Amino acid sequence: MKEIKIQDMKNFRIGSSENRKAGTGCTVIICPEGAPCGIDVRGGGPASRETELLKPVAACEKIHAIALCGGSAFGLNAAGGVMKYLEEHDIGFETRYGKVPLVCASSIFDLGCGDSTVRPDEGMGYAACLAAEQNDIQEGNHGAGTGATVGKLWGAAYMMKSGLGIYAVEAWGLQVAAVVAVNAVGDVYDRSRNCILAGMLNKDKNGFACSERILIEDRDTPNLFSQRAQAHATNTTIAAIITNAAFDKTAMNKIAAMAGNGMVRAISPVNTMADGDSVYAVSVGTVTADINIVGTLAAYVLEKAIGRAVLYADSAYGIPAVKDLQWKK
Repeated sequence: MKEIKIQDMKNFRIGSSENRKAGTGCTVIICPEGAPCGIDVRGGGPASRETELLKPVAACEKIHAIALCGGSAFGLNAAGGVMKYLEEHDIGFETRYGKVPLVCASSIFDLGCGDSTVRPDEGMGYAACLAAEQNDIQEGNHGAGTGATVGKLWGAAYMMKSGLGIYAVEAWGLQVAAVVAVNAVGDVYDRSRNCILAGMLNKDKNGFACSERILIEDRDTPNLFSQRAQAHATNTTIAAIITNAAFDKTAMNKIAAMAGNGMVRAISPVNTMADGDSVYAVSVGTVTADINIVGTLAAYVLEKAIGRAVLYADSAYGIPAVKDLQWKK
């Protein structure tokens, strides 16, 4: 198995647009020929569009784009710009009245960064599609990760900057990639080293408080989670798995579910009622592969991509990033 660039994969395009000053953005994955797609939603508060299409009992067999957005539910408007772009390029589901692009979208809550009145809209979704023509994608404070943060159990004063993370691998012709905007209430871990990479800072801001420990052990503050996490920072980590393995959407739903295990390994607490954690999985190729192998690789690349989301993030909006923590150097 070797690491590859996501741009080395075929049959889809990916691009981002953002408003750095406002602290929000959009990342789009376009599948011109359509692609089977599944989803796994484990968080308690998702903001999403067209995910009903991905259920095995729904008639839709392929979708044409996935939009990962900031802006909370407002940001789902970016999908309208993606639809406009796809319609202009004659991409969509064939009907007697023309092609209808099928665009799934999910959003993170990033209104606490920058300007909360600016959210991804049709213009930003369209701009991300234009960037996708060149496969223009960067990690960190870009696209859907522009205003992403982590470690918010004690509120904004102790959280850290996160961003967009990408990781892709190839093994015997099989390719699997993950794209993720990490905006979690919990901390991000490197399980290989059994340490926190980024998360809630302690009261002196010279180390990590460990959100998991505080949530379990803090008996001095009743209802700590509901009072602080939900009132001070709404969250959500959203991701897309892309593979060249050939599966229908029922299988892709299972692969999305298995990919979620990578999120569980990399973030804690995770999948809470204050998160809207959602993982898409899309098939863009014809490679014959075992579903168990693809699902295991999906979890692996998602875990890696989550780590990269915090390691590539830059300090912004008064929120520190890992690379700027002096006590970690």
